[in-house]
Amino acid sequence: MNELWIILTGMLVASSCALLGCFLILRKMAMVGDAISHAVLPGIVVAFLVTGDRHSFPMLLGAAAFGLVTTLLIESLRKSGVQADAAISVTFTSLFSVGIILVSLFARQVDLDLDCVLYGEIIYVPWDTIIWNGLDWGPKAVWIVGTTLVLNALTILLFYKQLKLSAFDPAMAAALGIPVAFFHYLLMGLVSVTTVASFESVGAILVVAMLIVPAATAYLLTDRLSRMLLYSVLTGCLSAVTGYFLAGALDASVAGAMTVMAGVFFILALFLSPRHGLVTRWWQRMRLQRDLASHGE
Repeated sequence: MNELWIILTGMLVASSCALLGCFLILRKMAMVGDAISHAVLPGIVVAFLVTGDRHSFPMLLGAAAFGLVTTLLIESLRKSGVQADAAISVTFTSLFSVGIILVSLFARQVDLDLDCVLYGEIIYVPWDTIIWNGLDWGPKAVWIVGTTLVLNALTILLFYKQLKLSAFDPAMAAALGIPVAFFHYLLMGLVSVTTVASFESVGAILVVAMLIVPAATAYLLTDRLSRMLLYSVLTGCLSAVTGYFLAGALDASVAGAMTVMAGVFFILALFLSPRHGLVTRWWQRMRLQRDLASHGE
């Protein structure tokens, strides 16, 4: 049963991250997701210091708030003339460093250490359960990440057209009266909440891969957003399942193995994608050359 909970948690994390990752990829904001996933650390620490509970709802709010602060700072720096990559780098490294200092100063003696925040450990998920009315309702991580997945999925279903148009053509979306800025910050807020909800299982560093790699894999496999969302979720879930058994075979970190498998699937898509794969393109060029040679004869 513990094995099932671990795999389920990995699938939920991968799915919730993958859905948002598709829009980050299309908006060419992959590094913004990286920045937010690191810069929310001060918000987590501040929320913990205020509430004294690292499973609290205020912790999600603190992370989301700092995620929006990160986005605002990046946009402000870009508008002031700083290059986009420099703005992202300055913002997330500064906020992340502040978070590390806060952890080392105020949370050194509690279970909010750097290993917990940065790396996480998914194998402990089955033992941290919710007990209510004398009944065991399952791991807290499953409920938290599952709720986040439902929130992300419902938001995308409700605002699919607006998010799609804002991602592909923001100017047209604004001309049609769609509040592009609102949906931009809504997406950033969801990324923040999803990141902190995934901390316990995969950590701040590995969640970056789950945000980007399955979505990037799906991007290579299709040109339609609806299919991209589906393929990204399937890739993330497959990475979670195969990564778990890889970790068992190697006696290695489960979360790390899941991320490695996500990278493996990306490499396979990079070479073997039906339309954009390197091998596919090479084969098409070779066939075109043969056709031209045959016509020349």
